[in-house]
Amino acid sequence: MVDLLIVLAFVLYAVSSGLRARKRASQNLSEYFLAGKTLTGWRAGVSMAATQFAADTPLLVTGLIATGGIFLVWRLWIYGLAFLLMGFVFAAGWRRAGVVTDAELAELRYSGPGVLALRGLKAVYYGTVINCVVIAMVLVAALRIAEVFLVWHAWLPTGLYTSLSQAIQGLGISLASGATGLDASIATTNNLISIIALVSFTAFYSTVGGLRSVVVTDTVQFFLAMAGTLIYACVVIAYIGGLEELPKQLAAHYGEEAAEAMLSFTPSQGEVLMPFLILISLQWFFQVSSDGSGYLAQRAMACRTDREARIAGLVFAWLQIVVRSLLWLVIGVGLLVIYPFNPVDIANGGGEQFTASRELVFVTGINDLLPTGVRGVMLVGLLAALASTIDTHMNWGASYWSNDLYKRLLCQAWLQREAQNKELVFVARVSNILVLGIALIIMTQLGSIQAAWSVSLLFGAGTGAVLVLRWLWERINVFSEIAAMLISLIAAPILLMTVDAEWLRIAIMGGLSTLAAIGITFFSPATEHAVLDHFYQRVQPLGFWHDTALRMGDDPLMPLRQFFRELKNTILSALSLFLTLIGFGKLLIHSVDESSLWAWIALGLAAMLVPFWWRAVAVSPRRGIDAGPDEKRMCG
Repeated sequence: MVDLLIVLAFVLYAVSSGLRARKRASQNLSEYFLAGKTLTGWRAGVSMAATQFAADTPLLVTGLIATGGIFLVWRLWIYGLAFLLMGFVFAAGWRRAGVVTDAELAELRYSGPGVLALRGLKAVYYGTVINCVVIAMVLVAALRIAEVFLVWHAWLPTGLYTSLSQAIQGLGISLASGATGLDASIATTNNLISIIALVSFTAFYSTVGGLRSVVVTDTVQFFLAMAGTLIYACVVIAYIGGLEELPKQLAAHYGEEAAEAMLSFTPSQGEVLMPFLILISLQWFFQVSSDGSGYLAQRAMACRTDREARIAGLVFAWLQIVVRSLLWLVIGVGLLVIYPFNPVDIANGGGEQFTASRELVFVTGINDLLPTGVRGVMLVGLLAALASTIDTHMNWGASYWSNDLYKRLLCQAWLQREAQNKELVFVARVSNILVLGIALIIMTQLGSIQAAWSVSLLFGAGTGAVLVLRWLWERINVFSEIAAMLISLIAAPILLMTVDAEWLRIAIMGGLSTLAAIGITFFSPATEHAVLDHFYQRVQPLGFWHDTALRMGDDPLMPLRQFFRELKNTILSALSLFLTLIGFGKLLIHSVDESSLWAWIALGLAAMLVPFWWRAVAVSPRRGIDAGPDEKRMCG
């Protein structure tokens, strides 16, 4: 009962936040989707981290550690490069663009007859296909949590529950994981009731209050999730007997060689080294949000200044890669000891069923190890992580439907009229529900979270390069983006059916789409000078903008010099980030008799690098500020 009261308190807080933000969110789309551009950098960054925290991610990490050891988690950590690149290079540009969605950027950046079609295609592709798959992955995690904790068959009146169960069986779906030993019909009924309850309250506050209520609840949700995770980590370590016992017991269960491989931050199997390095070196760049597109850009666009947008990206990167990862590592490795598995399962290929079962261990541990009250805090933390991801993706998906599909395509292009603000906000609220409905349908078709994540990565891999290049190279045009998206849509299903190695699929997808995008750039009309000039003046992009800068009376090399300066800041901050992660990680989790010297050296190097990139965070990234004497003269 104590656990349920804690959960109820969280639900009431989230609902009240939506009601408080309702009036301002109802004014227009900027208020609804960008919170009136009033966010501070730290709040926007925490909101990004809350969304990425997601209840599916700790389950994914647990599965990765079980199937490949700590080194496999680099598949998640490598995204730190993209997050920092967004902060230093792209965040301010997103805010200056003044758009509501990243799809809308197409009409600001390009010219030609295909621009409107591209905007609509991106709205459907990102707002529906990619977005709904992500929500579905989160809902799969919700099912695994709910099946253990939310036993509706024991709580609801027998007659009511029986009626609900019969109606659900009539739908012909199965949502049982098999982890609780419950009859499949009971587990399915319980899970569906839980999902409906979760999405109903999440949909209420996010639909009513817009981004403002989403960010307000995200902040509380993130710290609730982190508090619960910290408690969970402490309980796991106490159960084992301390951090020093962890490597010893791991070696006792799996053998010293296998335990050392599990705890290594570097690969121990030479035959898989090259494919894995290729995979992580490609996936952070060839992905759907390589330039921050999506809800990351939305948070940057909602910040009140360019500097706050930059801070948001860096706060997000450090919370995401260092703070939360260290706790998950302790839990993930500790659960290998508490719930050991037979290594033969992996030697025989493991498979999706093994991966799904190891992902579920994260939830099993909460139920078995945490006492009443503490279990309630952790359950609220997981529900908060679920809600923070669902609310963001609902809001983000609805922004495409209302701003790009309804307002721009239906009203302006087809009906030749301007939609009223109240009308657009109403459509936005309805769109939240439609996006959620599609995600629920996809959810019923997913297996393990890791498998679904791999599929979503492949579909996003085809657009990564061109999304970055449109900011950095003036020659990229509308046909470049269209080519990349079409290649992605056509090639992804073919690769899934014909190529088994994931690293090879992503390499082929990234190579094909990039070659197609760059190739068609040189054989298609360039963007009109007037459009490029307007984009340059408004956004102040970095990189290869020589001709446009010259037309605008600037030093033609200035954008390139600024790009290299921000790239240097990105690399230095990334080194600090990863050295900090490795240093603290090795202090917490290390092999038997392993010296802590290298961990302290890593932390020392990380600290030494901070002054070299911190100054770039403390000043505004606007052109002419923090610029050299020549650049300042050019900017007047």
